Parts: sequence; structure tokens; C-alpha cells
Amino acid sequence: MALPVMAMADGDDVVDQWVTEDAKSRIEIFQERGKYAGKIVWLKDPVYEEGDPEEGVIVHDRENPDKNKRDRPILGLRMLEGFEYAGKNLWKKGTIYDPENGKTYKCKMTLEDRNTLRVRGFIGVSMIGRTTVWKRYEKPEEKEKKAEAKE
Repeated sequence: MALPVMAMADGDDVVDQWVTEDAKSRIEIFQERGKYAGKIVWLKDPVYEEGDPEEGVIVHDRENPDKNKRDRPILGLRMLEGFEYAGKNLWKKGTIYDPENGKTYKCKMTLEDRNTLRVRGFIGVSMIGRTTVWKRYEKPEEKEKKAEAKE
């Protein structure tokens, strides 16, 4: 009899830091008032790069449709909101904000295994959307422990 790859997750199994698919940012997911949210806690490039009209300026929410929010820094920005744990490794009824285009989408997250989170943003129904795969962030001290254990 085959065993499932991963036992059923607890709602808090998603609480941690996650590296985005392109490895350009790290998102910290946390529980707040019984729901789950997330914010950007690390950026590979925290300032606009050479060639950008705002070269050297701290990356900010310049694509936000609300002009009053365009100066807020991306670092620390809440981009995940309102997720509820539905059981079976699924968090749903949330939203994801994409600072690259200033749009907010409905979103669900599925914990594929302990270290893999599938994040699906969509408009209307989940069939029309895009999935990205995030990996659980491995802290440097955890990497050292693993390396020592192999020796």
C-alpha cells in the first residue's frame, strides 16, 4: 500500500518564509486573526537597476493604480491577504497583489510537499489564471546543520 507523499497539513504549515519562483524575492506568510497573509521580506534587487528611469532608487509600488500608494516601498509590502485554511493542504479565499503590474487577483495556495507551495492567482474562476511555485526558504544555519550532518 502506497503512502501519500505528505500527510495532511495543519493550517500553520504554510507559516514561514518562501522564495518566489524567480528567486527575486522572499515572502513571509503568517497567521493574523485566524487568516493567513504574507509580506515581502527580502528582495534580490532592493533598488532599481542600471538603465531604469529610477536607477538607484529604492524599489517602490510604482504600478499601483492608487497614486497615493505608489511611493510605498516594495520591501515590507503585504501582497497576500485573507487566506483561509480549507483542509487537504489548501488555503483559499485569499488575494495576491502583483506589484509588477499593480493588480490584485483572487488566489489559492496548495502545499504540495513540506518545501513546495503552489500559488495560483486568477480572475473569476481558478481555471483562468497562473500558478507559480515557491520553495520554503532554508535559513543559512539550517544549511550548515545539514552540511555538518553529512560529514
